[in-house]
Amino acid sequence: MIPPSTWLSLGWVLGVVFTSVFKMPFVYTHIEYADMIYVYGFCDGNALNAVAEYRRRFPTRRTPSSRVFVRAFQSVRDSGSVPSAGVNYERVVVDNNEQRDNIISAVQRSPRTSTRRIARQLRLSQSRVWRILRDEGLYPYHLQRVQDLQPDDYGKRVEFCRWLNGNRELHNFILFCDEAQFTRNGVFNSRNSHIWASENPHETVVSNFQHRFSCNVWCGLLGDRLIGPHIFQGHLTGEMYLEFLREELFQLLDNVPLHTRQGMYFQHDGAPAHFSRNVVNFLNEKFGRRWIGRGGPIAWPARSPDLNPLDYCLWGWMKDIVYSARVNTREELVQRINAAAEFIRGEQVRVGNATRAVHTRAAACITAEGRVFENVL
Repeated sequence: MIPPSTWLSLGWVLGVVFTSVFKMPFVYTHIEYADMIYVYGFCDGNALNAVAEYRRRFPTRRTPSSRVFVRAFQSVRDSGSVPSAGVNYERVVVDNNEQRDNIISAVQRSPRTSTRRIARQLRLSQSRVWRILRDEGLYPYHLQRVQDLQPDDYGKRVEFCRWLNGNRELHNFILFCDEAQFTRNGVFNSRNSHIWASENPHETVVSNFQHRFSCNVWCGLLGDRLIGPHIFQGHLTGEMYLEFLREELFQLLDNVPLHTRQGMYFQHDGAPAHFSRNVVNFLNEKFGRRWIGRGGPIAWPARSPDLNPLDYCLWGWMKDIVYSARVNTREELVQRINAAAEFIRGEQVRVGNATRAVHTRAAACITAEGRVFENVL
């Protein structure tokens, strides 16, 4: 029988071997760090190219991953020194360099390719492809849907953003407005709807109903306040919108401090109902030079939901709450919308952050010269 002390010693040895084989600290010398930074600069800050170039220049050295190049450069830039000893833990890679180079080349040729396709083409396991890409600091990012801007839009977007960022407190005095449609079907994502079970229960979800209903909902955001909701009956027309402005809007603003209302700008987009002659006349009468929209004293740039906090924050937030469970009747849908609004009304910090973010977005829009910018935020 082996005594316990022998088992403890054997366990300690195996632990040391396991650590040294599968994960080990690798400390680079100052000369190696200097060479990394030089190669990184030589490759114009492209870490993947830097890995290949470093391997070519120093074939007898251990080749750092792309993350080490980036970390070394950032450390020198931010602190004036290379990373501390013992910080760089790297997986000991057993994949040969040819496989690694082939995988990286496949991604560089086609950044939208899939790991499954690469694995099939190179006759490797998908898990190995994943591991190599992850070791190189590469991760899959989803594409973002953006509006279809026209060349004539760019200058108008920049002009509006410069006006907006002329006063960094304007977000507290602009009543951003918009309408959105809520339906019975809601938003169904089959990839996020699943059931964990030992066997397939063959569950289903109804998505196309014979009895359909919807609500056209108006809301506003003013600083950290949610205004509304107001629910229109049927398709929104200029007459309905004018009646809402005359009879409902100012009642919804009753709890807004007087000094805010006196300095408030009204904003809406260029939807047909917003642009009727009677609506424009009413806004000129009530707000004078303090309204933003199509035909207004301050023009709202077309196709710019990325500058409206209702589009880039509120509607998605509210629909997530409303559609958290199945809706069976229009009355229930209305109740859900009102309940969601009450919940959001209590989240003043998040609402305030959403409206304040319009200045950051405006600055990004100016930098992008009016073009799409959400993909770089």
